Amino acid sequence: MDSVFSVLDWDVKGLLLFLIIFILTADYIKNRRPANFPPGPRSFPIVGSIFSLDHNRTHEIFTQLSGSYGDVFSLRLGQKRIVVLNKFKVIKEGLVNHGDSLSDRPDLPITQDTTYGLGKPFGPHLIMNNVVSNIICFLVFGHRFEYSDKKFKRLMELFGQSLEIEGSIWVQLYNSFPVLMRRLPGPHQTVVNNWTYVKDFIKEELKQHKQNWDSSDPRDYIDCYLNEIQNTKGQESSTFDEVGLIMSVLDLFVAGSETTSTTLRWAFLYMAKYPEIQEKVQAEIDKVIGQSRQPSMEDRAILPYTDAVLHEIQRIGNIVPLSLPHIANKEIELSGYTIPKGVAVVPNLTSVLFDKDEWETPHTFNPGHFLDKDGNFVKPTAFIPFSAGKRVCLGESLAKMELFLFFTSFMQQFTFSMPPGVKPVMDFRLGVTLAPEPYELCATSR
Repeated sequence: MDSVFSVLDWDVKGLLLFLIIFILTADYIKNRRPANFPPGPRSFPIVGSIFSLDHNRTHEIFTQLSGSYGDVFSLRLGQKRIVVLNKFKVIKEGLVNHGDSLSDRPDLPITQDTTYGLGKPFGPHLIMNNVVSNIICFLVFGHRFEYSDKKFKRLMELFGQSLEIEGSIWVQLYNSFPVLMRRLPGPHQTVVNNWTYVKDFIKEELKQHKQNWDSSDPRDYIDCYLNEIQNTKGQESSTFDEVGLIMSVLDLFVAGSETTSTTLRWAFLYMAKYPEIQEKVQAEIDKVIGQSRQPSMEDRAILPYTDAVLHEIQRIGNIVPLSLPHIANKEIELSGYTIPKGVAVVPNLTSVLFDKDEWETPHTFNPGHFLDKDGNFVKPTAFIPFSAGKRVCLGESLAKMELFLFFTSFMQQFTFSMPPGVKPVMDFRLGVTLAPEPYELCATSR
């Protein structure tokens, strides 16, 4: 009897060994590096390089890897390969010269499945998120929310929580192994549940709009989109539908609120760290605008130093260190390498914004990067915080206006400083955006 179990035991071991060899062989055959494909680090079977990356500073790891493998290198994440582009010349070649070929976005599983008193220390995170997001609400929904509104507070809470988790290894695992991760608990499930709540919130707003919608008198973004759905109804080539409306509203919230809010939080921190620069900004605003009126977009051209400081905050703040992935919709030749159709291409914007060949002092806060010898504002071609090409950030124009008006208004009315005895710490946390660690500062009325 013992011999029977012994034979069975060896049969089980043999079967397991065969399965392991079969899986590893199949993985190797399926994921062999294509001909003339960009080089990259070694990867493990099945999981690739997912566990080899520090997902809290992915942009820095990518920049380091470019030093070993060149400005175009590849990584394997789970069952998918991605190509990372570094430096302005290469990113421009990819996103501008091959703009049509790299105009698609990957269908990420996580996206598919979700889609104080004056002078006293305060944390600007929640305040900035609420203020900026309420502007988006007004443009999209046609009305603002009271900051005490429970639904609005819940919406902001879920947005912040989801965007922070989106940059974690959990979401990368979800995108690489969706079938498995959908069945496992973890923070990735929080993202799915949160985005479901947000989409239901937008659906309710859409339902209310449709009840009193007048195509001849659009009130906001939703009404304008409903008009396009009606005008293109029956056209096979039309991409306007209610699902697209909901997803575009989500894009506007992320692109128009989170990036702007994060940039302003960096702005306050840098102004507190460099009071002499803050004083020069305020002096220029006082001279050009004064205190009798609010700043307007027309003032931008006559506030060169203020504009330069704001651009330098965006550069060194590195708000979106890695551009969203692009998918090659056909095979292309890029910097001497062959990128097969269907491969994801990720532009590493960090490699451009901190390139010593493009910036005089890339790791130092220096508004002079955006000023000529006469003090006039100039924007270097390597300034691409919103990416480049046909898939440039949807909310770029809105974000630019918001940033300028918010920043100049705050500088006109307040002086920002750290609490007594506290030094500014420039540490960051990486989610969808690269945001400063939570901090407190003082805003003193001027």
